[in-house]
Amino acid sequence: MSDIEIARAASKLPIHEIGTKLGIGYENLVPYGHDKAKISASFLASLRDRPDGRLILVTAINPTPAGEGKTTTTVGLVDGLNRIGRRALVCVREPSLGPCFGIKGGAAGGGHAQVVPMEDINLHFTGDFHAITSAHNLLAAMIDNHIYWGNDEDIDTRRVTWRRVVDMNDRALRQMVGALGGARNGFPRETGFDITVASEVMAILCLASDPADLETRLGGIVVGYRRDKSPVFARDIKADGAMAVLLKDAMQPNLVQTLENNPALVHGGPFANIAHGCNSVVATKAALKLADYVVTEAGFGADLGAEKFFNIKCRKAGLKPAAAVVVATVRALKMNGGIAKSDLAQENVAAVVRGAVNLGRHVENIRKFGVPVIVAINHFTSDTPQEVAAVQAFAKELGVEAILCRHWAEGGAGIEELAQKVAALADSGIADFQPLYPDDMPLLEKIEAVAKGIYRASMVTVDRTAAEQLAQFEAMGYGALPVCIAKTQYSFSTDPAALGAPENHKVHVREVRLSAGAGFVVAVTGDIMTMPGLPRVPAAESIRLRQDGMIEGLF
Repeated sequence: MSDIEIARAASKLPIHEIGTKLGIGYENLVPYGHDKAKISASFLASLRDRPDGRLILVTAINPTPAGEGKTTTTVGLVDGLNRIGRRALVCVREPSLGPCFGIKGGAAGGGHAQVVPMEDINLHFTGDFHAITSAHNLLAAMIDNHIYWGNDEDIDTRRVTWRRVVDMNDRALRQMVGALGGARNGFPRETGFDITVASEVMAILCLASDPADLETRLGGIVVGYRRDKSPVFARDIKADGAMAVLLKDAMQPNLVQTLENNPALVHGGPFANIAHGCNSVVATKAALKLADYVVTEAGFGADLGAEKFFNIKCRKAGLKPAAAVVVATVRALKMNGGIAKSDLAQENVAAVVRGAVNLGRHVENIRKFGVPVIVAINHFTSDTPQEVAAVQAFAKELGVEAILCRHWAEGGAGIEELAQKVAALADSGIADFQPLYPDDMPLLEKIEAVAKGIYRASMVTVDRTAAEQLAQFEAMGYGALPVCIAKTQYSFSTDPAALGAPENHKVHVREVRLSAGAGFVVAVTGDIMTMPGLPRVPAAESIRLRQDGMIEGLF
C-alpha cells in the first residue's frame, strides 16, 4: 500500500479525544473539521508553570535520493514510546506546497509511521502558510505604498531589501522589476520573490514566544535603508500591528494524531538549508508541558538541521535537549560509499563501510553540543543482515548504539527497542547542552566556527560586499545574533556532489542577510536559492482528483 492509502485506511479518533489525552478540554480547542484543531492561546498561557518533559531531537545523515526517513522515524519513535508506557508527543513542521508539488513530496511521515490527515497536512492544512504569505506581502505592499505617497522615511529605493513570497517553486519569479506601467503604479525597482518557507515572517512565527513577542519581532524587521544608510524597520511604516493580526490564528499550534492515535503538534515550517529548519518554539514549549517526552525533528542532515536547532532555536528559546537520534539507512550509506542508485538493491558491505564516515561525522558533531546520541537504522527490505551488522559495528567503534528499526512496516511495534534506549538515554541526565559558539563572538568568527567545526572546512572566504555588511550589522548592534548558514543539504561542503565526509574544503559566503526580527544573520553559500525551481518532471504532473473526490498522487 502507498503512504496515502495507509493514511486513508487509518482509524482516526475525533480530535477532541486526542486533546483529552493531553488534558486539553474541548473548550480550549479550535476545531478545523473533525480530525485537526488549533490549541487556544489562553490554554497555552495556562501551561507556563508546569514542569518540562524531556526533549529528544531526531536528525539524520545527509539526504540522498535513496531516502533516510527522518520524519517517519520521528513519528514512529513517538508511537514506540507510547507503546512502552511513556507519555510522548511528536512535534514536526508543516510541509510546504513547493516540494510537495516538486520533487520531495509531502512531509507527514511514511508507511505505518505517519501523522494524519495526510492529505490536509500536505496541502492547505489550517491555512498557516497562507497567513504567513499574506503578512509578508502586506509588508511589501506597504513599503511600496509608503514610497508612492511621498516617502516620509526617505527610503532609498535602491536599498529596499524586503522581497515578496509565494509558497510554490517558481524560478521565473526569482529576479524581476516591479511597478512597471506608468507613474500611477509606483516607482519601478528591481525585486523578486522567495518561497514562503524562506520568509523572515516564517522564522519569526517559529521563534516567537507569544503574540506580544510576535508583534515586537515583526516590528524589528529591517525592510531596507534610507539614503543616509540607516535602517528602516517594519514598525517605521506601521505594518507590524496589521501583520500580527493576520498571524493571530497561525500562531496557535495545530493538533493532529499519528496512525496509532497518539497526539502530534504540526506547526511552522522554515526550510533548513535557507532558514533554521525547525517547528515552532510555541509548539515545542507547549509539548514539553503536556508530555514527559517530546520528540522533534530538524530539517535535512545534522550539519544543517541539528546545528541550527542547537545554535539558533535552543539558544533563543532556552531549550535543553536531553538526547538526539541520528537516522541512517543502509541504502543511503551505500550511496555515500559511491554506489549508484540503480545498484543499491545488491549487497555491498564494503560500500556501507565507506559511506558510514558520513554517519560518523554527524555523530561526532552532535557530541560537540554535549548531547548524548544514538543511531536509528531505518530498515528497508533490501537490507541484508551483513550490511546492518556493518553499520552497527561502525557505530560501536564510535561508542554509540545503532538500533535496527522497522516502524515503516510495523508502526510503533517495530521501533520499541529504540524507544526503550532513547527513553533511558533521555532519563540518564548526562546531557550537558552548550551551543557551539558564544553570543559575543564576531559574526564572521561564528560563520567560521560552523564551517570549520561542523563542515570541516579549512577556510572561509567572503565577498567584499558581504564582509562590509557583516561589519555594518555589528555596528548596528546585531553582532550578538547567531548565524544561519544557507548551504546545500547534500554534502558537508558547498558542493552537492561531494558525498561522504569531505575535509579541508573552502566555504565561500557570497551574500549575507540580516533577519533582525527573527534574530539571526543569514550567510548564503554556494548556489543556494531562496526560491527553488520545479524539476523536469514535477510531482504535480501525477497529482489529481478522482471522480469519487479522493486525491491521488500525493506521496
